[in-house]
Amino acid sequence: MSESDAPAAALAVVETEEQRAPRETSGERIRAALEAVLFSSSRPVREKDLADLLDATPRAVTDALASLAAAADAPERAVRLEKVAGGWRYVTRPEFDGLLRRFHEVTERSRLSLAALETLAIIAYRQPITLPEIQDIRGVNSSSVLKTLFEKKLITTAGKKAVVGTPFYYRTTPDFLMRFGLNELAELPRPEDLDADLAATVEAREIAAATSAPPGIRVEAGDAEPEEAAPDLDGGDDLPPAPED
Repeated sequence: MSESDAPAAALAVVETEEQRAPRETSGERIRAALEAVLFSSSRPVREKDLADLLDATPRAVTDALASLAAAADAPERAVRLEKVAGGWRYVTRPEFDGLLRRFHEVTERSRLSLAALETLAIIAYRQPITLPEIQDIRGVNSSSVLKTLFEKKLITTAGKKAVVGTPFYYRTTPDFLMRFGLNELAELPRPEDLDADLAATVEAREIAAATSAPPGIRVEAGDAEPEEAAPDLDGGDDLPPAPED
């Protein structure tokens, strides 16, 4: 570009910036559009993507989301706004689960086996992690379980480990966060918290079992009935004959 062309190019840039409309700063003015986007989306939408789509400032999006979340929190509403897997989405309330399953004729629940849950927990807390490392922790072959988690889109590959055999690394996916209602992995409970919860649960069950047991029979002195003689089991005629060899 010649020196004579430089002022013209700079002027064109200035004119373009002047023609570009400023981003919306009012959360109230974008609230309806934001609600329509979230209501129609089957997956969580990030705040940055919402701001770019609505040509609004991040502050406006945050204010609009807070307003929508407060409105959906009313007891008469059937849906709520939740932040999960790094984005926002509308979900129905848990108390309508049975009703919606009947309406949509959903008869089966997608449950994970104990082996799958154990493997998924190992990956979630140790990721990225390889199959041999998972098997060392579990002590059993985990290939089939890993395949199941792949099919359910709860895990994915994350490169290869630079060792002999170059095994794949595995990590959890955004679908994992959605499945367990987490916004980010940092929200996973800490192992020490799980130990404390487990100990408290066991203690509560022991107390409940003790209080629910029928009271013992108390016999006052002088009221005891004479004990019956114990049956003679040595050489008694009522015993069944010993099996013949």
